[in-house]
Amino acid sequence: MTTPTTTPARAPRAPKAPKADQACLDAVDLARDAAVETAGVIGVGEHLGAVAEGDRVLTHVFASTHPGYAGWHWSVTVARASRAKVVTVDEVVLLPGDGSLLAPRWVPWAERVGPGDVTAGLLMASPVDDERLEPGYTGGESATSEDPAEEELARVVVAELGLGRERVLTRTGRDDATLRWLQGPPGPDNNLTRQAPDVCETCGFFTRLTGELGVLFGACTNGFSASDGSVVSVDHGCGAHSSVVEEEHVEELPALLWETIDWDQSDSLFD
Repeated sequence: MTTPTTTPARAPRAPKAPKADQACLDAVDLARDAAVETAGVIGVGEHLGAVAEGDRVLTHVFASTHPGYAGWHWSVTVARASRAKVVTVDEVVLLPGDGSLLAPRWVPWAERVGPGDVTAGLLMASPVDDERLEPGYTGGESATSEDPAEEELARVVVAELGLGRERVLTRTGRDDATLRWLQGPPGPDNNLTRQAPDVCETCGFFTRLTGELGVLFGACTNGFSASDGSVVSVDHGCGAHSSVVEEEHVEELPALLWETIDWDQSDSLFD
């Protein structure tokens, strides 16, 4: 009985590198002229080499001399048809190399805008699906009512209750504002608060916000404070706290004059 033998598996062969076509290799001047025509004022530097891309297809590489494209190179691909003697240019591109000077990664406008960027004359639209906002109550829900008087009454009640906004803050919107204010200048973690005699919650110039945000925040109404007209947290503080009062100064009497008369003398002043 013979023992069956197994043939060891062979590793897959690596693809054979294409052989550089001699006519394409010799077409350095043709490739340079194509690069110069495309580059214009950017300029084309020395020939850095050539890479075979396939049968009768080869890419010549030239350095870029422009200071704004440090590390970049011109890539000119040339080819020769089967049994043809003429080499033609297929493509000319400017490509970055390792360590090239590159433009910063493009960031969408919605991600670039930051606090304070919306200044006078600029508009910033809130997305329809903005997670910070949700539909409010405007009274428009009764617009289909057949009774105009009832519709008008609903709008009056809405106005008296302070409603009437098409969109209002969501829980996410309130949480974002709370975190941003507490971690920013309106919060307690700053030199203004650390050097204050007391916190805003005990200050007479502190006016609380309405709603849930009023639990932690209010507005400063002291015109001499750096926080005047701004939202501040209850544990914020500044040197213009209402508890700081002017010290009472006792009126000081003038210094005594030096007495130059000796009343113990028996002689008269007129003697």
